[in-house]
Amino acid sequence: MDGVTASAQAAALWAGLGMLLLLGLSSLVVRRRRRHLVAFGDGGVPELAQAIRAFGNATEYLPVGIAALVLLAVLSAPAYLIHGLGGALLFGRVVHAAGLIFLPSSSIGRVVGMMFTWMPLLITAIVLIAYAVV
Repeated sequence: MDGVTASAQAAALWAGLGMLLLLGLSSLVVRRRRRHLVAFGDGGVPELAQAIRAFGNATEYLPVGIAALVLLAVLSAPAYLIHGLGGALLFGRVVHAAGLIFLPSSSIGRVVGMMFTWMPLLITAIVLIAYAVV
């Protein structure tokens, strides 16, 4: 892949994996809708509500995280930095979704998942600002 930087490849990897996570969570919502015969909303079914929120939470955080990784690649940030931030973000989203889907109330998975979501987003924001002003 001539002309493609390692940073761009790193961002592409985490963007693609994030998209696969979104597709997986979306398919879980569809399967649970079919199982419970609910066409819209959660129908008062806790299992479906959990799947909907897991998908919703991922869609709230992954797009901005992926966009930020792409910006880092455009700015020629080191690939290892993009891999570290992308890996942490995806890990956080997977752990959070699992905690939300499999446990109906607050869980350690949700807490750890949010920490592994917020930290890479915060670090990425700081790095982007540093690239902009330095």
